[in-house]
Amino acid sequence: RIERRRLEELPDGPVIVATGPLTEGKLGEVIKAELGGDRMYFYDAIAPIVAAESIDWERAFRASRWGRDGEPVEGAEVPDDSAAGGDVGVGDYVNCPLDKLEYDAFIEAVNGGRKVLPHDFEEPKYFESCMPIEVMAERGPQTLRFGPMRPIGLRDPRTGHRPWAVVQLRPENKYLTAYNLVGFQTRLAYPEQQRIFAMVPALAKAEFLRFGSIHRNTYIDAPAKLGTRFELRTRPNIRFAGLLTGVEGYIESCAMGLIVAWLLAAELSGRAIAAPPPTTMLGGLYHHVTASREPKYKYGPTNVNYGLLPPLPLTLTGTGKQRKDNKKPRMAARANADLETWLDEIRRIRNAS
Repeated sequence: RIERRRLEELPDGPVIVATGPLTEGKLGEVIKAELGGDRMYFYDAIAPIVAAESIDWERAFRASRWGRDGEPVEGAEVPDDSAAGGDVGVGDYVNCPLDKLEYDAFIEAVNGGRKVLPHDFEEPKYFESCMPIEVMAERGPQTLRFGPMRPIGLRDPRTGHRPWAVVQLRPENKYLTAYNLVGFQTRLAYPEQQRIFAMVPALAKAEFLRFGSIHRNTYIDAPAKLGTRFELRTRPNIRFAGLLTGVEGYIESCAMGLIVAWLLAAELSGRAIAAPPPTTMLGGLYHHVTASREPKYKYGPTNVNYGLLPPLPLTLTGTGKQRKDNKKPRMAARANADLETWLDEIRRIRNAS
């Protein structure tokens, strides 16, 4: 039965809330109150993500400011240096240095790059913590160099000197296969991001798993507030799905809705099903939404990308080098096989009941 009416309260029985990114009004206030008031975001600032193996590691170096070596992401599962594209555990950040000429050219390109205009319902009010890089660049040519690109406390091991500027990369997942550009939220058009960020020498051939964006959005800090069945921890009868959980895109939202519906249907019928395998995109999205993370790694929306998946097992060619050919088809084949095994188990549970 379909009912079309305004909903201003959360029901007491089992319910899946999938009201989308523009949830507002009384219902939005009710949801915000249930979350404690500080775990629902209304403006989405997303930094780009690049594949680790596409970074030029000859032109990048790992270090924390003032020589304070850090640790990799908690629980990092990197079998050796080659899997992530570089060494592990010698600094919290990967630093991509620029000299003065490179920096000046970069700033000129940012200022001249084509931007995405905000929608009518998006009033461009920026907080200092999520200021677009192009807005900072408009304030003056040195603003970024004293902001997210500041080189203070860093020394380039190739030159022995402090760089003129740096782009810092931070691990996006525990596998260290993907890194986000710290502080690089932007309204630059996607082709412009590809062109302009490639002006950073270490990112000249970077593969972008996600481009940066800033737009009006409403999403929950899901790892902090939702359980492994997408249930609200303070009111387990309430589940969330779609963009509200922190995924981007129509396919991703449908996928999360499907998973939440399966999990709830199984629970209501007295059955239990496992989460989708992490080697699949369904599983990658599931773990992105539900996996706990360290406070310093801010939760943010994502779409499907290969950075959500664990790396392939290390295989060697006949010459003893790591095999890197056909990586994505091999990951897809692994995902299909694991997904079929998972679906077989779901069918077995369903038929046994």
